[in-house]
Amino acid sequence: MGVIKRQSISGTIYTYIGVVLGFITTGILFPKVFSTDEVGLLRLLVSVSVLFAQFSGLGFNAVMLRNFPYFRDNESNHHGFLLLSLTVNTVGFLIVMILFILLKPWLIEINIEKSALFVEYIFYLIPLIFFTSYFNLLDSYNRAIYNISIGIELKDLWQRLFILASILGYFFGLFSFQILVVTYTISICFPTLMITWSLWRQGEFSLRWEKGFISKPMAQEMISVSIYGIVTSFSSILILNVDVVMINYYLGLSETGVYAIAFYFGTLVLIPSRPVIKIAAILIADGWKTMDLKKIDEIYKKTNIVLTILALLMLIGLWVNIENVFKIVGDEYIGGKYVILLVGLANVFEMSTSVSQYIINNSKQYRVNTWFLILFIFMLVVSNAILIPSFGIIGCAMASTFSRLVYNFLCWFFLYRKFKLQPFDRTYLYLIGITIVSYFVAYLIPNLSNFIVDIIVRSTVLVMIFGLGVYFTHLSTDLNETFQNILKQLKLIK
Repeated sequence: MGVIKRQSISGTIYTYIGVVLGFITTGILFPKVFSTDEVGLLRLLVSVSVLFAQFSGLGFNAVMLRNFPYFRDNESNHHGFLLLSLTVNTVGFLIVMILFILLKPWLIEINIEKSALFVEYIFYLIPLIFFTSYFNLLDSYNRAIYNISIGIELKDLWQRLFILASILGYFFGLFSFQILVVTYTISICFPTLMITWSLWRQGEFSLRWEKGFISKPMAQEMISVSIYGIVTSFSSILILNVDVVMINYYLGLSETGVYAIAFYFGTLVLIPSRPVIKIAAILIADGWKTMDLKKIDEIYKKTNIVLTILALLMLIGLWVNIENVFKIVGDEYIGGKYVILLVGLANVFEMSTSVSQYIINNSKQYRVNTWFLILFIFMLVVSNAILIPSFGIIGCAMASTFSRLVYNFLCWFFLYRKFKLQPFDRTYLYLIGITIVSYFVAYLIPNLSNFIVDIIVRSTVLVMIFGLGVYFTHLSTDLNETFQNILKQLKLIK
């Protein structure tokens, strides 16, 4: 965990800067500047391009995570691993372009009535797919060589700054909505160019190939991992984006826009986990290489309690201020209120099993998670198809919560039965008690006339009670050590 703490500091800083920028853009400006149709368009372009881009990787991100420890060697530029990765990704992108050309008439047909705006901008998917697919690859490579923060910096800081500038330019009438879509697309593509330049500057962007390094057994394993990786990685992205696609299909762009804003607030629960999980996944892969179950168990337990604490704090902080949220985004989004709660709860379930899916993916039983994900997608699609027509966007959130609960339970149960890895103990009962007490104390504070002041006061009280409860019950030694180090830096303790 010492490595996790050191490597994730800069990533955490960029993540929280990104939180602020994301809140300004998605939480404040999107609802104020754009119509619900326009919000739906921007969200749908990203969702569809991410789905195509993930497939273009042909599952090689799974190979990167699982097999890179065997290639790691700075002197040989990791035995040509980057060139191999780029070659696979290029082949995948060409396949995806063929699929896109074949599917384009169908995409136009199903969207021409309810989502005409999407049809108008459908060709913007091509650059979005291209640059997103290569960013995914290069970011995974950066993480494999322990340069975790650059990808987070580019996506959470610079990309969001460019998006913010684009929105402000449109808001002040400097250009039309069509130009806004162009600048929005460029903002999403930009990090790929910068991460390529970063690797080149570090001397890590090498197209050298080492013939003969990959043995036949290793090649067979990599192909096997890649095949299952296609299903696993595509499934993971499909899970995150299928709701937007299905809402657009059943309800149209306007409801997609309402859901997109509500979904954004619900996903705030996940934000603290990003830098921690990225480095934890790499360390787990190293642990499996040496079959060090003790190391894996330690990462599992310590990471799990940290992420559960942070996820619960984010959720109750969000829900205790829920009325203030709609004073920010506007009454036209009030239909997404319980979407926020359900998506937030689903993400707490996600964090409460922490890195379990990464442990499975890097073990010899990695195929098991593929079947779990297939079941997850089946449940998600079927439940969405049943619930969206009856309950609208709330039905979509219900489907997501149920499906995530089942999937995460299966991951936890498999690790417990197969490897006796189990992160839960009575500590979590104390955490639940602290969460309930903190929420109700903050909830009972009388409403203040100024909603910004109300947010500050309510959130401050909540964080103080929750934080002190966690600190004095010693739920996480890592969080306590981090807090003590902050106090030492501020010269408040020796």
